[in-house]
Amino acid sequence: MSTAVTTKPKVDTNTVDDEAAKVHPAGGLPNVALGSSLPSGKAKKIWIDIDNSPHVPFFLPIIEELRKKGFQVELTARDMYQVRELLQFFQLPCRIIGGHYGKARGLKILGTCLRVAQLMPTAVKQRPDLALSHGSRAQILACKALGIPTVMMHDYEHSTKTGFIEPDWTLTPDVIPDRAIAKKSRRRLKYPGLKEDVYAHRLQPDPSLLTDLSISPSDLVVTLRPPATEAHYHNPESETLFAETLRMLEDKSFVRAVTLPRNERQKLQLKSEWADLIATGRMIIPKGPLDGMNLIWFSDLVVSGGGTMNREAAALGVPVYSIFRGRIGAVDRYLTDCGRMTLIESVEDVRTKIVLSRRNRPTKPESTVRPALHSIVNSLIDILEGTCRARLHLA
Repeated sequence: MSTAVTTKPKVDTNTVDDEAAKVHPAGGLPNVALGSSLPSGKAKKIWIDIDNSPHVPFFLPIIEELRKKGFQVELTARDMYQVRELLQFFQLPCRIIGGHYGKARGLKILGTCLRVAQLMPTAVKQRPDLALSHGSRAQILACKALGIPTVMMHDYEHSTKTGFIEPDWTLTPDVIPDRAIAKKSRRRLKYPGLKEDVYAHRLQPDPSLLTDLSISPSDLVVTLRPPATEAHYHNPESETLFAETLRMLEDKSFVRAVTLPRNERQKLQLKSEWADLIATGRMIIPKGPLDGMNLIWFSDLVVSGGGTMNREAAALGVPVYSIFRGRIGAVDRYLTDCGRMTLIESVEDVRTKIVLSRRNRPTKPESTVRPALHSIVNSLIDILEGTCRARLHLA
């Protein structure tokens, strides 16, 4: 959900705080009678570690499907960007363990090691049959020490290295070639489409968002997402392209550029550097968190330095321009080749490729569940079945 949520979280902070005495099953989801078709009669348990903001809406439908099929789901999360707010919005009580440790490589390594130690007691207590994440290195390391089978999902092959320890299985979009996936993984599994296809169909558009932002029907709405300057794959060229995009928009009186900072530091920087643009109302920085997917839906175009928001726009059929200047991954290359996303690679591209035109928006997004969700869930079940059979055989 582009790390943005509605302005009024539905539960208070304590529902996801470390002070909660237990790791709760996925809250906000229907309680389903447990019972598994796996070789053992006991309901199997999957531990999901949420490592970054976009993973909250992504895992929600997966959690629901797994619980419907009789699996227990345990959640932990890292307090990074807006993970906490998204957990509140989706009513997913879980244990918050660890946070963001800064941009420096040394601090990242130390922070990961610290979080491994913090995760271990929960892993020992819960004794999951399978651990799942979308890139949680700390979970992989903790599970290797405890002998817990691991699945790591990812959709950007250039940020998947876990050093000398690899997951037991990898699960990726089918457009990522095998040669780009960690060689030591015992299994390489694929699913069709995009990660964002798992949850894009769930969007229920709410036009009151535009009113809340003081945007009129005659305005052309541009959603802007600054680059992730603290990410290890960040290229400063992205910041240049972001600034050039704002300069292009500053003399367009009909444009409202709704800008979603990644953190408070970036928000303050934007307010300082673009004070005049904000004063004229052409740049809007929301006062509180809002529903990022809903904003994308009511936008005429999206310009973003982040992968998830780009792919969310592509999944919703909204024109999207990527100013990401790190190594281009297979998913973004696929979206570009099929005309669902435009790469902006230079200052000249900002002026010549970004089209400021009103979008002919349907009433609502396509509501059909895309095959990615069921493919992912079926892969997890297949892994559990194989793991359980192996354990029974060894016993």
